[in-house]
Amino acid sequence: MKAIVCEKYGPPDVLKLEEVNKPIPKDSEVLIRVFATSVKYGDLIGRNFKDVTPGKFNMPFLFWFFAKLYFGFRTPNITILGSEFSGRIESVGKNVTSFKPGDDVFGFVGQSMGAYGEYLCISEKGILSTKPENMTYEEAAVVPYGAITALNLLRKVKVSKGQKVLIIGASGGIGSAAIQIANYFEAEVTGICSTPGVEFVKSLGADKVIDYTKEDFTKNGKTYDLIFDILGKSSFSVCKSSLTENGNYLLASFKTKQLSQMVWTSFFSKKKVICALAQEKTEDLIFVKELIELEKIKTIIDKSYPLEQTAAAHQYVESGQKKGEIVITI
Repeated sequence: MKAIVCEKYGPPDVLKLEEVNKPIPKDSEVLIRVFATSVKYGDLIGRNFKDVTPGKFNMPFLFWFFAKLYFGFRTPNITILGSEFSGRIESVGKNVTSFKPGDDVFGFVGQSMGAYGEYLCISEKGILSTKPENMTYEEAAVVPYGAITALNLLRKVKVSKGQKVLIIGASGGIGSAAIQIANYFEAEVTGICSTPGVEFVKSLGADKVIDYTKEDFTKNGKTYDLIFDILGKSSFSVCKSSLTENGNYLLASFKTKQLSQMVWTSFFSKKKVICALAQEKTEDLIFVKELIELEKIKTIIDKSYPLEQTAAAHQYVESGQKKGEIVITI
């Protein structure tokens, strides 16, 4: 089969189209003919982990060390990237009961990756579901990671009707899903992004959008029940004055300093720092599918690239110009 292979760390041009062995499903696995995948932050990290120092990594040193050990210190252990996908089941292992050949599916394989190829094997108990009927393969392929992560984290802080929510990093995969899921919970949502993403974030249903290159949200006098900082671009000290009396500062990416702040605020402050790790679950993906079919979650695609132009897709994402999701079609 054809796949994009990354045999050394580096810029986008290290991604090469090659012929590799087609995977064979184990007894409890399904073989999926992949029709579409995505370019997300994790793919960029996986492609060039050599240059990701502990300081650049968005998590504490031990997380960086184990990630480096997993992905490879000098050369990649994971040579086929891609964590999200949509496609059609071609065959199933003898013990599979939940799916059958011909089922249209979408899902998430996490750090094991492998979606940048024509075929992919995944356990029937993995993060896998039948594809939403009202989405194309391209639209469905970019949903799973951001949506199930946002859903999982927003549930941890019990987002509810009438709450004021500020999302820093609103134009990314997690942020764009968080806007729509917070809307579903009937919160009032403000998104923060750079200029290229403003119209994209508006189109997702944010009640207000702030272009951080033009406005400092900490100086507008508004307060929020929840500030959700996707990549830890701000800080509790900066955001504290923008939180309500019992407001939460939620981090999906955090360092040791933020962990210490979480412990301290849990005892000595009404305003809390919450460092949370998402636990991806199949039932969350199924719930996301239901929200999609209720038209509560949509996908806006900026650009679509064929598999052989995956390097160009990575280059475009790294340029900072994207105004929506980036899809790779296979």
